[in-house]
Amino acid sequence: MSNRKPIRKAVFPVAGLGTRFLPATKAIPKELLPIVDKPLIQYAVDEAREAGIEQMIFVTGRGKTAIVEHFDIAYELESTMAERGKDLGVLESSRFTPGDIITVRQQVPLGLGHAIWCARAIVGDEPFAILLPDEMMVGQPGCMAQMIEAYNEVGGNLISVLEVPQDEVSSYGVIDPGEVSGALTEVRGLVEKPPADKAPSNKIISGRYILQPEVMRTLENQGKGAGGEIQLTDAMARMIGDQPFHAVTFNGQRYDCGSKTGFVEATLALALEREDLGAEVRAIAERLLAR
Repeated sequence: MSNRKPIRKAVFPVAGLGTRFLPATKAIPKELLPIVDKPLIQYAVDEAREAGIEQMIFVTGRGKTAIVEHFDIAYELESTMAERGKDLGVLESSRFTPGDIITVRQQVPLGLGHAIWCARAIVGDEPFAILLPDEMMVGQPGCMAQMIEAYNEVGGNLISVLEVPQDEVSSYGVIDPGEVSGALTEVRGLVEKPPADKAPSNKIISGRYILQPEVMRTLENQGKGAGGEIQLTDAMARMIGDQPFHAVTFNGQRYDCGSKTGFVEATLALALEREDLGAEVRAIAERLLAR
């Protein structure tokens, strides 16, 4: 019987300004931009819920209160829909038990590591998950469910990775791999954006983490790294050797929704897979491509 603490909490860093999507993100958080008919953040939250995570911690910034509103109960909307006999099931995934959504403010944009550190009091002394909503991971089961299955086997710290062509590695954080067992790879080191010919592997870090609470202590005392920001990668690298550290190769599809092309690709891919939209969207795409 394992004495590992279960993963009950997930941190979502959502304080970014979304400048790549201006002017769309001037008044709406980029995390609420829809992929087909669900906001981007909803896909990450659904993935966490599927993995058995109970408490969602949003690290927000100014102008991000609409994210919390999205996961609240909208009484006027629901009563109007009920009166008109409309199905309320469509809102089910955006509803939470009181207390299961918690927000903390990152007052100054000091990097991903700092955003995670802002959640230290809520995470407490438990291992926790991190999901970066910009990285949209589509799989059966979802990426976090795949990672929790691996965590139950090996414990310690885990990150999700994907294999990319060698000439693309310089855009990402890359792992220095050790022993490989199925989807699990031992992590011996982490290298941020290495030149393609110097990269230790083609396995890139892809926006999902399960970390032990000690990472908060590491972040507490950590100076600024690349870009003058407090980097999560630096803190994780310092924990290698002290605790088990593995990468899980995600079996599924990743869409980089932090870029416009990735956002369009995700929208098109998910629409094509929908029973209610797929055939029509395919016909539209073919018509546009034939022009």
